[in-house]
Amino acid sequence: MNTQLSKTRILAEGAIMIALGTVLSLFKPIDMPMGGGVTICAMLPLTFFSYRHGLKWGVFTAFVFSVLQLLLGMDNVQYATSALMALGIILFDYIVAYTVIGLAGMFKGKFGKPALEIVVGTVVVMILRFLCHFLTGWVIWDALWPNEFGLAAPIYSLYYNGSYMLVEAIITSIAGALLVRLADYGKN
Repeated sequence: MNTQLSKTRILAEGAIMIALGTVLSLFKPIDMPMGGGVTICAMLPLTFFSYRHGLKWGVFTAFVFSVLQLLLGMDNVQYATSALMALGIILFDYIVAYTVIGLAGMFKGKFGKPALEIVVGTVVVMILRFLCHFLTGWVIWDALWPNEFGLAAPIYSLYYNGSYMLVEAIITSIAGALLVRLADYGKN
C-alpha cells in the first residue's frame, strides 16, 4: 500500500473516531452537577484507535479530541479567578486529561490477548485521566467552590471525580474488550 495513502487512511479514521467520541461525549446518562459524568463510551473510539494504530497516532488523535472538548467546555474556564487557575483548568481538565487517552494502545502485543491488552490500556489511561481531574478538583475547583459537605478538598475530589470516572472506566473497558473480540484481532 502507498505510504501516503496509508497515512491518509489513518488520518481519516482518526477524524471519524474524534467525531464519534465527541458525539458520544454529549450523551451523559449520569451528568454530574459540577462537571464530568458518565458517557456512552465516549473514550472508546480513542482507545480503540490507539490500539489499532499505535501511540504516535493515538496521542495525536486524543490531543485533537482534547482541544475539541476544551472548546465545548470553554465556559468552565471563565470561573477561574487568575490566569494560573485558567491554565490549570485548560491543561488538567482538558488537554492533558484527554490526551492521555491516546496512550491506551501501549500494551498491544504485551500479553498475547488483545482483549486483555485493551482492558489494561483503558484502565491505565482512565486512571491517568482521573488523576488530572482529581488534581484540579482538589487544587482549583475546591478553591472556587468549597464542597457543601465540609470534606477536605482531596477527599471530596476523590469522591466526586472517582464516582463517575470509575463507572466510565468499567464501561469503556468492557466495551473495548468486546470490540477487540468482534474485530478478531487475535487471528490476524
